Amino acid sequence: MLNGKKDLLGIKELTAEEIALILDLAGDMKKVVLSDDKKLGTLKGLSVVTLFYENSTRTRLSFELASKYMSASSANITASGSSVQKGESLLDTGHTIDRMGTDIIIMRHQCSGAAHFLAKNIKAGVINAGDGMNEHPTQALLDALTIKEHKGGFKGLRVAIVGDVLHSRVARSNLYLLNKMGASVILAGPSTLMPKGIETLGAEVTNDVDKAVSGADVIINLRIQLERQKSALFPTVREYSSRFGLNERRLALAAKDALVMHPGPVNRGVEMNSAVIDCDQSFIDEQVTNGVSVRMAILDLLTRGKQSAAD
Repeated sequence: MLNGKKDLLGIKELTAEEIALILDLAGDMKKVVLSDDKKLGTLKGLSVVTLFYENSTRTRLSFELASKYMSASSANITASGSSVQKGESLLDTGHTIDRMGTDIIIMRHQCSGAAHFLAKNIKAGVINAGDGMNEHPTQALLDALTIKEHKGGFKGLRVAIVGDVLHSRVARSNLYLLNKMGASVILAGPSTLMPKGIETLGAEVTNDVDKAVSGADVIINLRIQLERQKSALFPTVREYSSRFGLNERRLALAAKDALVMHPGPVNRGVEMNSAVIDCDQSFIDEQVTNGVSVRMAILDLLTRGKQSAAD
């Protein structure tokens, strides 16, 4: 178990030892994901509900598959198809799901802190699948698994995180995790898309993408989140791509064996061009596979006490 925790709310609350535990177990779970027999009885008798107030493909589906591969009873709720549309509050929705005997609620919400609020008020465990512009812990963990598998560890690595840092919960969770595990992080992007004071969290900050990727062991590009922008924060998509997008020239500045990563979905030709997305150094597809593995590991670790009771 994760030191007796019933919830996974953020990387900020995890220790380096807990992160290592999750990654080790995720490595074992990946063997199941890649096998012809994707069925474990680990969560038999337990129930998992995904509650998504925002759209998602990768995170939601990977959690659903993870729970099914582990034999849980699973269900999903979207805000657009639930009583949320009738005015039901988050707390009342949470209480309703909780009283149906649910063991784990996996929630994505547009408000920062929503997962923490719900976890304090219900019995079921809560996994944060992204809360506003705060954190996306499972994305950082799957990124870390990808890095670990190809780099062997984290100490001494230079990781460049490039793009819309201001609106990115992925960037924050990765920054927390990489610092805890001994890597150095440099954040790069337009000044209008860089949070003020982010360097106090332990990162170098620059507007020069060439500088950021030079010698980098890992490059994590971020999606431009136009849906969160209330005003135009850069002149044009073409100019953004020219000044901040990852192309072959910029990739050549990085270490020869640098990993190219992206949380998805990728806006081709904006954050990265197709030549980079589809090159041998790109591990974007493997990140998707690792997402299922990591989420299986988390479900396992958070329910170990309940698994005994269910047997």
